[in-house]
Amino acid sequence: MTSIAKFKVDHLIGMRLGTSTIIKELARGGMAVVFIAYQRSLKRQIAVKILPKSLLTQKTADLFRQEAESAAILSHPNIIQIYEVGEIEEFLFFTMQLIQGLSIAYHLAMAKKNILPSKRILPLSTTIRIVTQVLDALDYAHTQEIIHRDIKPANILIEKHTQRAMITDFGIAKILRGEDEKRSMLLGTPTYMAPEQVLNTKMDNRIDIYAAGTMLFQMLVPELPFPKHKSKADLLKQKALNKKGIFQKKPSELNPELNQDMDMIVQKATAFDPDQRYAICRDFINDLEEYQRKYMQ
Repeated sequence: MTSIAKFKVDHLIGMRLGTSTIIKELARGGMAVVFIAYQRSLKRQIAVKILPKSLLTQKTADLFRQEAESAAILSHPNIIQIYEVGEIEEFLFFTMQLIQGLSIAYHLAMAKKNILPSKRILPLSTTIRIVTQVLDALDYAHTQEIIHRDIKPANILIEKHTQRAMITDFGIAKILRGEDEKRSMLLGTPTYMAPEQVLNTKMDNRIDIYAAGTMLFQMLVPELPFPKHKSKADLLKQKALNKKGIFQKKPSELNPELNQDMDMIVQKATAFDPDQRYAICRDFINDLEEYQRKYMQ
């Protein structure tokens, strides 16, 4: 079995999928390739994500279909829209809204390279606007009984012209709806995983709140103040055991422009105990908006 990094796609350029024609490769993830395609019926460019059957396992197939099905349920201006799910002899695929823009992870990486130390983080107003939009989308998803489970800067795109934040990659999302949670796999990205994800115990919408709180912290400071750790496994172990919280400094200690009220917001969002976190995203949004009113007018 080859890897997605080595998967050759030249023969797919010009291929027709329904009413669309593949134009060029856009990006590669851990298990799939995304292309730009032209949808002839509506005269617009869209994105096509494919999972080659040569890389197919039951796990990857389930995650791929789950990504499409989870996102397709949702209709929100800050969530990428899914159009069609399909399968041909060579691969599984789905078509979706094409976003012209780059991820928050990219914008953060570029900011860190700025020659001026004061410019090595995003403007506070930009950070709050983006995180508020992400939280609004998550709040909606949670009302539809879907938790994302992998909120992180790499999964949030910023639309080039509107600067709108767009959540993508629902590959490990969970549709709740009364189903029993399967706890056989540890899913998520270690930096943003809530302790209950690490412990593989009962999870709900508050794991997305934890991840969004971690992302907010990351956008506010030069580096996340994690304790020393030798590996991702070591970080996960410390997350599971440190009931006082994993972060060793507060946002205002790392960014003097922040008021201590932001410390309380981040601490509440990333509390070890889910019951100490925001119960819903709307409460998190309200506190960020109040912070803006008090300190950013």
